[in-house]
Amino acid sequence: MKLQKNTVLALYSVLEFAANPGRHHSAAEVAHKYRVSPHHLAKVLRTLGRAGLVGAVRGVGGGYRFAGNAKRLTLMDVIELFEDISAPRRAGPRAARRSGGAEKGVAAPFEVEDALGVVLKEIDEITKATFRSITLDTMLKLVERRRGARGI
Repeated sequence: MKLQKNTVLALYSVLEFAANPGRHHSAAEVAHKYRVSPHHLAKVLRTLGRAGLVGAVRGVGGGYRFAGNAKRLTLMDVIELFEDISAPRRAGPRAARRSGGAEKGVAAPFEVEDALGVVLKEIDEITKATFRSITLDTMLKLVERRRGARGI
């Protein structure tokens, strides 16, 4: 599963905010850190705000802060806000389906397509289950372990 830029940016932002839940982060600060346009980030933050994951405070000392529960919120909760994770429609070789059978002992193209589709669907389901099993809290602990391993 390849994630869109908005989705990855949302994950970065939510993890950034969840790491310091009491602190307000400016959109410009986060945009600079992850090298994206503040305008692009603002769109992502609006979506996160509508979902109740971040709160916004205007004025001096304002910004965005984490409003969720890092121990319960999963990566999939964030991903689903930006991605259509339903099974993709297959666009296989339609002509092969109409052409009749294949030679004896040789798989017809649509049989290969169907078998591959089963495998790809299973991979997607495993990926989704993995994203559903990882909370923001778990990710933050992983970040800390990696930071410690590099001596940062």
